[in-house]
Amino acid sequence: MTPRLFGDAALASAWILALTASLAVLFVGEVLGQTPCLLCWYQRAFMFPLTIVLGLGLWWQDRRVGRYGVVLALAGGAVALWHLGLYAGLIPERIQPCTATGPSCTDADQLILGVPIPLLSFLAFALIAGLSAASLTDTKR
Repeated sequence: MTPRLFGDAALASAWILALTASLAVLFVGEVLGQTPCLLCWYQRAFMFPLTIVLGLGLWWQDRRVGRYGVVLALAGGAVALWHLGLYAGLIPERIQPCTATGPSCTDADQLILGVPIPLLSFLAFALIAGLSAASLTDTKR
């Protein structure tokens, strides 16, 4: 596979993953009625633009957009990792950003098919970052 085709496939894969993740969280929130916690909102603030930015890069056939994908995915991944630390109990409860009146970062509602939402989010951001970086293999167009 040529570097150009590999880069195009990587960028398309990153976009499909970002789109799937964005639609999944909208389904969980809007259809299932699960209110996102504060950290989930922050992660959405990085995932939703990824869908738009990577999609426009595909539309305009500009793989250099992968560099923005890397930055947004790493930032979102950092928030997801923090959220995962709260969920796993590695971060002390006294510094949790969620309030007692809102949804919790650590309760059973944070599971989808038995897998914690923060872990799914972190994996999505990690894959998007890797695929976005891989799309930069041949940007001399």
